[in-house]
Amino acid sequence: MRRFLLLAVLALGLAAPARADEAAIRGVISSQIEAFLADDFATAFTYASPTIRDVFRTPENFGRMVRQGYPMVWRPEEVEFLGLERRDGRLWQDVLVRDADGALHVLEYRMIEGPQGWKIDAVRLRRAPAGMA
Repeated sequence: MRRFLLLAVLALGLAAPARADEAAIRGVISSQIEAFLADDFATAFTYASPTIRDVFRTPENFGRMVRQGYPMVWRPEEVEFLGLERRDGRLWQDVLVRDADGALHVLEYRMIEGPQGWKIDAVRLRRAPAGMA
Protein backbone atom coordinates (compact mmCIF):
# COMPACT_ATOMS: atom_id res chain seq x y z
CA MET A 1 0.00 0.00 0.00
CA ARG A 2 2.83 2.36 0.88
CA ARG A 3 4.51 1.68 -2.43
CA PHE A 4 1.27 2.44 -4.28
CA LEU A 5 0.90 5.77 -2.46
CA LEU A 6 4.50 6.66 -3.20
CA LEU A 7 4.01 5.86 -6.90
CA ALA A 8 0.76 7.86 -7.00
CA VAL A 9 2.40 10.91 -5.41
CA LEU A 10 5.35 10.63 -7.77
CA ALA A 11 3.06 10.33 -10.80
CA LEU A 12 1.08 13.38 -9.75
CA GLY A 13 4.29 15.31 -9.18
CA LEU A 14 5.52 14.47 -12.66
CA ALA A 15 2.16 15.33 -14.23
CA ALA A 16 2.02 18.80 -12.68
CA PRO A 17 4.85 20.25 -14.82
CA ALA A 18 3.29 18.71 -17.93
CA ARG A 19 -0.02 20.45 -17.14
CA ALA A 20 1.81 23.72 -16.51
CA ASP A 21 3.66 23.36 -19.81
CA GLU A 22 0.41 22.56 -21.60
CA ALA A 23 -1.26 25.68 -20.19
CA ALA A 24 1.75 27.83 -21.12
CA ILE A 25 1.89 26.37 -24.64
CA ARG A 26 -1.81 26.94 -25.19
CA GLY A 27 -1.38 30.48 -23.90
CA VAL A 28 1.38 31.20 -26.43
CA ILE A 29 -0.65 29.87 -29.35
CA SER A 30 -3.80 31.69 -28.21
CA SER A 31 -1.89 34.94 -27.78
CA GLN A 32 -0.41 34.66 -31.25
CA ILE A 33 -3.84 34.03 -32.77
CA GLU A 34 -5.24 37.04 -30.88
CA ALA A 35 -2.42 39.15 -32.33
CA PHE A 36 -3.24 37.88 -35.83
CA LEU A 37 -6.90 38.81 -35.34
CA ALA A 38 -5.77 42.35 -34.47
CA ASP A 39 -3.38 42.44 -37.45
CA ASP A 40 -0.61 42.98 -34.89
CA PHE A 41 2.11 41.04 -36.66
CA ALA A 42 4.86 42.60 -34.53
CA THR A 43 3.35 40.99 -31.42
CA ALA A 44 2.56 37.74 -33.24
CA PHE A 45 6.20 37.59 -34.35
CA THR A 46 7.36 37.60 -30.70
CA TYR A 47 5.76 34.17 -30.17
CA ALA A 48 7.87 32.65 -32.98
CA SER A 49 11.11 30.83 -32.20
CA PRO A 50 14.46 32.39 -33.07
CA THR A 51 14.66 30.02 -36.04
CA ILE A 52 11.36 31.26 -37.45
CA ARG A 53 12.32 34.89 -36.80
CA ASP A 54 15.62 34.32 -38.63
CA VAL A 55 13.79 32.88 -41.64
CA PHE A 56 11.25 35.72 -41.99
CA ARG A 57 13.46 38.52 -40.59
CA THR A 58 10.63 41.07 -40.11
CA PRO A 59 7.09 41.01 -38.72
CA GLU A 60 5.86 42.25 -42.11
CA ASN A 61 7.36 39.26 -43.95
CA PHE A 62 5.98 36.95 -41.28
CA GLY A 63 2.54 38.53 -41.56
CA ARG A 64 2.52 38.19 -45.34
CA MET A 65 3.37 34.49 -45.04
CA VAL A 66 0.58 33.92 -42.51
CA ARG A 67 -2.05 35.79 -44.53
CA GLN A 68 -1.14 33.89 -47.71
CA GLY A 69 -0.26 30.46 -46.35
CA TYR A 70 -2.35 30.15 -43.19
CA PRO A 71 -5.52 32.23 -43.66
CA MET A 72 -7.40 29.93 -41.28
CA VAL A 73 -5.01 30.99 -38.49
CA TRP A 74 -5.06 34.66 -39.47
CA ARG A 75 -8.87 34.77 -39.36
CA PRO A 76 -10.19 31.70 -37.52
CA GLU A 77 -13.88 31.40 -36.77
CA GLU A 78 -13.25 28.85 -34.02
CA VAL A 79 -10.19 27.39 -32.30
CA GLU A 80 -10.10 24.21 -30.21
CA PHE A 81 -7.03 22.73 -28.57
CA LEU A 82 -6.57 19.02 -29.05
CA GLY A 83 -3.76 16.90 -27.62
CA LEU A 84 -0.24 17.83 -26.65
CA GLU A 85 2.13 15.02 -27.58
CA ARG A 86 5.80 14.25 -27.67
CA ARG A 87 6.72 12.99 -31.15
CA ASP A 88 10.28 12.21 -32.14
CA GLY A 89 11.54 13.98 -29.03
CA ARG A 90 9.62 17.21 -29.71
CA LEU A 91 6.43 18.64 -28.25
CA TRP A 92 3.54 19.10 -30.68
CA GLN A 93 0.27 20.81 -29.82
CA ASP A 94 -2.58 19.93 -32.17
CA VAL A 95 -5.17 22.65 -32.75
CA LEU A 96 -8.47 22.32 -34.58
CA VAL A 97 -9.41 25.47 -36.48
CA ARG A 98 -12.64 26.24 -38.29
CA ASP A 99 -12.03 28.77 -41.07
CA ALA A 100 -14.37 31.49 -42.36
CA ASP A 101 -15.88 29.05 -44.88
CA GLY A 102 -16.62 26.47 -42.18
CA ALA A 103 -13.85 24.06 -43.22
CA LEU A 104 -11.95 22.32 -40.44
CA HIS A 105 -8.17 22.12 -40.31
CA VAL A 106 -5.78 20.53 -37.86
CA LEU A 107 -2.64 22.53 -37.26
CA GLU A 108 0.30 20.88 -35.58
CA TYR A 109 2.37 23.40 -33.62
CA ARG A 110 5.92 22.32 -32.77
CA MET A 111 6.93 24.04 -29.56
CA ILE A 112 10.34 24.73 -28.05
CA GLU A 113 11.21 26.12 -24.66
CA GLY A 114 13.87 28.79 -24.39
CA PRO A 115 15.01 31.46 -21.96
CA GLN A 116 11.89 33.55 -22.67
CA GLY A 117 9.52 30.59 -22.32
CA TRP A 118 7.67 28.58 -24.94
CA LYS A 119 7.89 29.58 -28.60
CA ILE A 120 6.31 28.27 -31.80
CA ASP A 121 9.02 26.58 -33.86
CA ALA A 122 6.95 25.19 -36.74
CA VAL A 123 3.37 24.75 -37.87
CA ARG A 124 2.18 21.94 -40.08
CA LEU A 125 -1.27 22.05 -41.63
CA ARG A 126 -3.46 19.14 -42.45
CA ARG A 127 -7.15 18.92 -43.27
CA ALA A 128 -9.20 17.58 -40.42
CA PRO A 129 -10.08 13.87 -40.67
CA ALA A 130 -13.41 12.98 -42.25
CA GLY A 131 -16.20 12.86 -39.72
CA MET A 132 -14.70 15.49 -37.45
CA ALA A 133 -17.31 18.14 -36.70
